[in-house]
Amino acid sequence: MTGPDFDHFCRLIRQRSGLVVTPEKAYLVASRLSPIARAEGMANVEALLAVIRSSSPEPLIQRCVDAMATHESYFFRDSTPFEQLAIHVLPPLIEARQAQRSLRVWCAACSSGQEPYSVAMILQEMAPRLAGWKLEILATDMSEPIIEKARAGVYNDFEVKRGLSPERQARWFKPVTDGWKVSSVLQQMVQFRPHNLLQGTTGLGMFDVIFCRNVLIYFDVAHKRQILEQVGRAMPSDGALFLGSAETVLGVTTDIESTPGVRGLYRKAGIHLAKTA
Repeated sequence: MTGPDFDHFCRLIRQRSGLVVTPEKAYLVASRLSPIARAEGMANVEALLAVIRSSSPEPLIQRCVDAMATHESYFFRDSTPFEQLAIHVLPPLIEARQAQRSLRVWCAACSSGQEPYSVAMILQEMAPRLAGWKLEILATDMSEPIIEKARAGVYNDFEVKRGLSPERQARWFKPVTDGWKVSSVLQQMVQFRPHNLLQGTTGLGMFDVIFCRNVLIYFDVAHKRQILEQVGRAMPSDGALFLGSAETVLGVTTDIESTPGVRGLYRKAGIHLAKTA
């Protein structure tokens, strides 16, 4: 799949979402957009791309942008970041926030909601240390349909059992017709809203902890730098940033640096987070 229509679509995707689509990923375009082409009664994906280039129908473009995004997620994904949150990050933050008694967490590119609900479970499980605190979790994604799924908090058997222990499933979920629904306690902790990382962080406020995992790998260096610098400005000096295991700030920005000995955990340059046993 090549030609002006494909090239136009690749530029459009990069402009709208920051995702880099090259000719080598033409197979991905074909597989992700084929269902949309069929639903629109078009002969194939090539016909769909031709329509997008010729008439720029906004609702159709947004559907295609959403389809190209990877919405892979599961509860306590990779486990290590959540252990680090509980062991290395939250204890010193709780100590430092005794006066204001509040914590804010941002889960960027949250997909279908498993990550923010996992964070909410950890905060609830630390309830004795956080009694009377104001706990806020903002979860964002550029796809409005995926945000609606996350907000509903309903997951099938496979999704619930993927990453959740039987104990956590029993404590935080109840069976419903379509699978399992997350408890109202967790739902009330998380605010879901559509947001594109390329839009920056204006209006979102400051966050003590930011999860921005497994999304930067899809961007070019310029967009990675833009996002990381904006994320850094949304953290206080002792804030913590979690990136995916395949992501790094090396060669991208000097504003953010890794935490020695703690994989995937980052902070503002020159700031040392205390380790807690």
